[in-house]
Amino acid sequence: MFNPDGRRAAVTGLALAATIATGLGISTTPAAAADTSQVSVVHGIPGQPVDVYVDGKKILPSFKPATVAGPLSLAAGTYDVALTKPGDPVGSALLEDKSVAVPAGKNLSLVAHLDGSGKPALTAYVNDTAMLKPGMARLIVRHDAQAPAVDVRAGGKPVFTGLTNPNEAMAEVPAGTVKADVVLAGTTTVVLGPKNLDLAPGKDTIVYAIGSAEDKSLAVVAQTIGGLAGAPSGMPAGTGGQNATGVPGSWYALTAFGLLLLLAAAVTFARRRPTRA
Repeated sequence: MFNPDGRRAAVTGLALAATIATGLGISTTPAAAADTSQVSVVHGIPGQPVDVYVDGKKILPSFKPATVAGPLSLAAGTYDVALTKPGDPVGSALLEDKSVAVPAGKNLSLVAHLDGSGKPALTAYVNDTAMLKPGMARLIVRHDAQAPAVDVRAGGKPVFTGLTNPNEAMAEVPAGTVKADVVLAGTTTVVLGPKNLDLAPGKDTIVYAIGSAEDKSLAVVAQTIGGLAGAPSGMPAGTGGQNATGVPGSWYALTAFGLLLLLAAAVTFARRRPTRA
C-alpha cells in the first residue's frame, strides 16, 4: 500500500542530502559548462584599428591599438581568427590564423602583436587563475613587442631577466604599488617606463610590452583578472581527524551523501512495515 508519510520522509532525506552535498562542494554544473573558456583579445599592433572576425563573424568592430576587449565565452575547439581594416571584408585580412586553439575550461588572452622581426602575429596565452594567498597578487609580464631581450625591474631592481618575444614571466608578490620599468637585457638603458603598477590583492595584473622599438612606438597595455583571492586561514588544521588521513574532502562529502540516502531508505522501509497485533 502507498504510504504518504514514507514518501515524504524519503523526499525530505533526499533534499537534505542534496543540500549538504552542495554545501560540501559537490558540483551539479552540467559538463558542457566546463568546456567553455573565457577569451580576452589584446590589440598590440601600433597605429592600425581593426575589425576582429572569429569564424567569419565580426565580433569586434574598429578595435583600437593598446586596448583589451572581452572576455568572450568560446567553446573548446579550433577557430579561424582574422583581423581586417575597419569595414573591409574578411577575405582581405591583414592578419589571419585559421588554427587558434581554445582549450576547455581555461582563461585565455589572444594577443595581436608584432613578432621579433616586425611582422604581425597572433599569440594565445593561457592565464594562470589559481587562487592566491590573502594579501598576494600575481604579476605577469609578456613581451609582445618588436624589441630585443629585456629585463623588467621593480624599484630599480631586476625582477624578470632576459625576456624575449613572445615569452612571458610571472611571480606572486605582496599586493601594493610598485614602480616598474623595462630595460635592455643586462643594461640600465630604459626602453619603457617607469610606470606605477597597482598590484591589487587577489588579482592577476598582466602587463604587455607592445609596439616597435625600431619605429619608437613601444607602449604598455595592462589587463587584470579578479576573483582570485583565497579564503583566509581558519582554525588550525591539526594533526588528527580528516587532516591525518590523506583522504580527499570530496570522499567525505560523498560518504555523507550516501549515508543520508540510506537513512531516507530506512525510514521509508520502516514506515511501510506492517504493525503486529
